[in-house]
Amino acid sequence: MPLIPAEALPHFENMIYLPMLIIILERDRNSFEKGPFKLKGPYVKLVNQATKLIRAELKDTSIYLRRHNMKVVRSQTDDTFTEYIFMYGGYEEHRRYLNVRLRNRTEELLSVYFAMAG
Repeated sequence: MPLIPAEALPHFENMIYLPMLIIILERDRNSFEKGPFKLKGPYVKLVNQATKLIRAELKDTSIYLRRHNMKVVRSQTDDTFTEYIFMYGGYEEHRRYLNVRLRNRTEELLSVYFAMAG
């Protein structure tokens, strides 16, 4: 039986993916602003709106984790896996994520937030 309830897992994973999305979008915004795009405005606007949505979700997630005494810590990373430690109610659960899976899921979420922003 897992020590971490299933309903807590999406919140833990938000703390993995949402900060990654913010970093990616901030870099992309800089690329759009400095790049040779003729019409930068629509790209920057879309990135800014998606970032705003993600930051709001990250804030809600942080509040949820704090209220439920939950924490995520990034542990070991190698070429294939990244390990995260999920802490909940005095228990620790170590989970390893394939780096390819992290990248693919981040890309999926980016599409979701762009659709919501657009």
